[in-house]
Amino acid sequence: MRLPSPSSPNPSAILLMHCPDNKGIIATVSEFIAKNNGNITFLDQHVDASKSVFFMRIEWELNGFAIPEEKIGEYFDVLIGRRYSMQWQLHFSQEMPRMAIFVSKLPHCLFDLLSRWKSREIEVEIPVIISNHKDMEPVARQFGVAFEHFAITGANKQEQEKAQLELLARHEVDFIVLARYMQVLTEEFVSHYPNRIINIHHSFLPAFPGAKPYHSAYERGVKVIGATSHYVTAELDGGPIIAQDTIRVTHEDSIEDLVRKGRDLEKVILARAVWHHIQRQVLVYQNRTLVFS
Repeated sequence: MRLPSPSSPNPSAILLMHCPDNKGIIATVSEFIAKNNGNITFLDQHVDASKSVFFMRIEWELNGFAIPEEKIGEYFDVLIGRRYSMQWQLHFSQEMPRMAIFVSKLPHCLFDLLSRWKSREIEVEIPVIISNHKDMEPVARQFGVAFEHFAITGANKQEQEKAQLELLARHEVDFIVLARYMQVLTEEFVSHYPNRIINIHHSFLPAFPGAKPYHSAYERGVKVIGATSHYVTAELDGGPIIAQDTIRVTHEDSIEDLVRKGRDLEKVILARAVWHHIQRQVLVYQNRTLVFS
C-alpha cells in the first residue's frame, strides 16, 4: 500500500516541463493555475538560448483547486501541453516514493541512507534492500527492511536481473538507488527504470579506473577528490549528473585519509541526489539535468 507523505499538510502539484521556447508560456501556465483557484508556491524557469528550449518547474497548492487531481494532467495537456509541444511530468507532494536500495559489501552509503530515512530527513518508503552478497543483511535487519540476496555470475546475470525486476514490480518500486552496488546493470534492466536509477561513484573516472582508484590518485599526488551521483543509462557511468562535489587534499593525506574523505563525500552527494529526485526537482534533457533548487 502506498502511504501519503506525513509532511504534506498542504498538498501540492508539481509540473516539470520543457518545450520549444516561445512567448507567453509562463503567463499561460500561471493563468491556468490561477483560473482554477490554485496558489503558486514555486516557479523557476530557464531558457537554453543555444537550443531555443524552454524549461520550467512550477508548484501550486491543491487545497481548493477546481480540477480534481486525477484530471489535472488531462486538462493541462489539452489546454496547454499540445499547444506548445510540451514534454511534461505531473507529480503530487503527498505521494511518498518507494525506493529500493541495491548494495554490495561497502556499508557507508547504505547506513547513511537508512539513517536519513529513519530520521525522516528523506521521506520515502523502502520496501526492500537487494544485494549480490549477504554482508549487509544484518544492517537491513537492524533497520527493519526486507533483504533479498541474488548471487550473480556471468552465467546467471540475465536470469537474476529478471528475478530482481519481478521483485521490484511486486513491491511497486518507483526508483532505485545503487549504494555502492558493484555490478554493471544490463541495458535491458535499465530500460525498465529510465532516469529512475541513481548511482554514486568517485570522480576520478576516467583517469583512475579500477578497484583501487584512491591508491592510484595518491601515487599521482592529486590535490582534489570528489564524488558524482547520476542517473544510470546504458552507457557505463555516462548518465545525466544530478549532484557532484569536491574537497581539497594535500601531501599530508595518506591513502586511508583519501578513502575516508572520499567515502564521506560519496554519502553526502548520494543523499543530495536522492533528495533532489524525491522533491521532483530534476528535469532530464538530452543526457543533462536541470536541478531546480
